[in-house]
Amino acid sequence: MDHVSQALPPVVSEEEWRAALEQQLLREKAHTRARDALNAQRRRLPMMAISKQYRFHGPDGEASLLDLFQGRRQLIIYHFMFGPDWKAGCDGCSWVVDAMTHPAHLNARDTSIALVSRAPLEKLEHYKARMGWTHPDWYSSLDSDFNQDMGVSTGDRNAPGTDRGERHGVSVFLRDGEYVYRTYFTGRRGVEYLGSLWTYLDLTPYGRQEFWEDSPDGWPQGEPYVWNRRHDEYGV
Repeated sequence: MDHVSQALPPVVSEEEWRAALEQQLLREKAHTRARDALNAQRRRLPMMAISKQYRFHGPDGEASLLDLFQGRRQLIIYHFMFGPDWKAGCDGCSWVVDAMTHPAHLNARDTSIALVSRAPLEKLEHYKARMGWTHPDWYSSLDSDFNQDMGVSTGDRNAPGTDRGERHGVSVFLRDGEYVYRTYFTGRRGVEYLGSLWTYLDLTPYGRQEFWEDSPDGWPQGEPYVWNRRHDEYGV
């Protein structure tokens, strides 16, 4: 069997390996409890009322923000980067949707999920078909200020931290009768919580193979955000 050319961690006996693993699992358990505490704090955040009447174009025609709840109490919106003049959706956002769970599991907990982008509905539906996605529902906010008001479209193609004026992110809403409240938002690496592809890679010896990671000397590493592709573009 050929040996890998990169440097490796120490090779030890099964007893030593299990002892080291047990210590790592204890550290991961502490991290899990810390995340539980963060989640508890998130559930206690104050809310912001949404008073503007936004209109979207979706698979069943024109819809309001209230319609996106589909009668449920909670709504998660992923702000998918897809500008009106783009030929294809963001490759990183496509990763997130590739990893999304079937919505039935969320629906069972009184929660709906949807994608919203500024591109026209026809472009969204064409790209969704190309990617082979059957869920979640995707809505165009082209004719409203929704993206701008949510802080994910700046209109400035040269704005720092954006891709031609577009940002990705996830917003969470709560419905109380006819009243809608925004309860949470995160962007940048915060959306990794949605996309299990990153967390799968985090379990492997090589990790994400990006230079910012603290990895053993000799591990394969490169620039982040340049190696990932849409799933039909890898050629493997």
